[in-house]
Amino acid sequence: MLNLAISIIPILLLIWMMTKKNALPSHIALPLTALIVGILQLVHFGTDGRLLTANIISGTLSAITPISIIAGAILLNRTLLVSGCEDVIRQWLEGISKNRIGQLMIIGWAFAFMIEGASGFGTPAAIAAPILVGLGFNPLRVAMLALVMNSVPVSFGAVGTPTWFGLGNLGLSNTELLHVGGLSAIMHTVAAIIIPVIALKFIVSWQQIRRNIIFIQLSIWSCTLPYVWLAQWNYEFPALIGGAIGLTLSILFARYNIGLEKIETTATENVAIPLAFGCVFKAMAPTLLLIVILIVTRIKQLGLKGMLNDATPMWNFHLGIADLHISQALIIHINNILGTDTAWAYKTLYVPALIPFFLVVLVSIPFLKMNRHQVVTVFSDTASRIKTPFIALVGALIMVKFMMIGGDHSPIMTTGNAFAHLLGKNWQYCAAYLGALGAFFSGSATVSNLTFGAIQQSIAHTVGLPETIILALQSVGGAMGNMVCINNIIAVSAILGIANKEGYIIKRTVIPMILYGVIVAIVSLFL
Repeated sequence: MLNLAISIIPILLLIWMMTKKNALPSHIALPLTALIVGILQLVHFGTDGRLLTANIISGTLSAITPISIIAGAILLNRTLLVSGCEDVIRQWLEGISKNRIGQLMIIGWAFAFMIEGASGFGTPAAIAAPILVGLGFNPLRVAMLALVMNSVPVSFGAVGTPTWFGLGNLGLSNTELLHVGGLSAIMHTVAAIIIPVIALKFIVSWQQIRRNIIFIQLSIWSCTLPYVWLAQWNYEFPALIGGAIGLTLSILFARYNIGLEKIETTATENVAIPLAFGCVFKAMAPTLLLIVILIVTRIKQLGLKGMLNDATPMWNFHLGIADLHISQALIIHINNILGTDTAWAYKTLYVPALIPFFLVVLVSIPFLKMNRHQVVTVFSDTASRIKTPFIALVGALIMVKFMMIGGDHSPIMTTGNAFAHLLGKNWQYCAAYLGALGAFFSGSATVSNLTFGAIQQSIAHTVGLPETIILALQSVGGAMGNMVCINNIIAVSAILGIANKEGYIIKRTVIPMILYGVIVAIVSLFL
């Protein structure tokens, strides 16, 4: 009981620090919580100081993955802004529909849905959110909308990684894994009837939502119907293909004003000259190139994914405190840190940072004929925006590492098991929240599935619940946890230039996340 109390206290303390009236910013609250967990590991759990130090090194290095993605996304966003592309895209989208809900559903829902299917790693918010801000929407409200919208496709994000990789180590047959994916897609699809509507409420009124509800539901179902159908026989492409179909149909529905309230325009706007195709294409070219690169590097059958993940050793070095290995695909792997089994790896060419973000920016600079001053502005703006998020991410990842020290007796496992034993067969009503807890800390639905998948499987066997149902709830929980995930909140805030609002965002996005869990728990009873 004491172990459970000590395991939970840092979590409660972190939530309090980030959501109290005068909330601490994440770059202070997270390192402080990491320090507290480290002291508890050292004093109460008796963890070796060398192991803690090794995890500090590993956690700090682990921040390179999200911060490099954030830096790449900001770099592209600044490039589009400084070059004038963002203004052209805004005018083009206003030409499709001046209805604010139409714009929010096309970019915030359908476009982000497709990008999640191609890449994951938080790229939907990184790409879609700045476009919405460019259309005149409030950055803080856009951040909350993007976080809530980017939940339904996540179980099949990055070409299905949370499903086939996150749950792939549980000894399931391919048929069972497909069944888990299919069940999670059904749960997501039912929740999607309501969740995007709640996300819209962060920006528009209920009256506007009611007047445009037909278009909203058409846009939702345009993505989720092909998504749920594909998920019954494939766990790699449901979000990618569902999003592509949904985006196409949403644009068509908006273009012909199907289900949308007609927005009155002034005489001046009526005679405005439409943008030339070449002008729009040039402005969209960096984003289109980004999408193409994401797709061709994520689909296994095209061959590039294997090349970018080639772990064949090329160089090996002994650094004294660790062993460094570099593969033919430039995967940097450091193991045996301080003589422990702690390790770290960075897939230089596969993590969506150098490819596609930095690559697209380098191609775009001459393509868009940017001058030296513009290029300097882009890079200096990016550098200034990533300093504080980097500190917050280092704190978050060290905290996560500390919480997971101890294997089956680690604080995070102790917490999960305690709730499972307490609830017994009622666990089905709460299983998704354990998945969300994993995503809240780790910043990844995939890591949540890797961390808690085995616990969920064990609980299902112990209390006599259907294994595939519980694992589907875990997968959905990891996805809905994206709404309150610290890493994602830090990332989207950094990209949109929002400072010290992480606690404010969590307090508001936690409500749709809780509702999401209720919906999928009810749906699971019928499955």
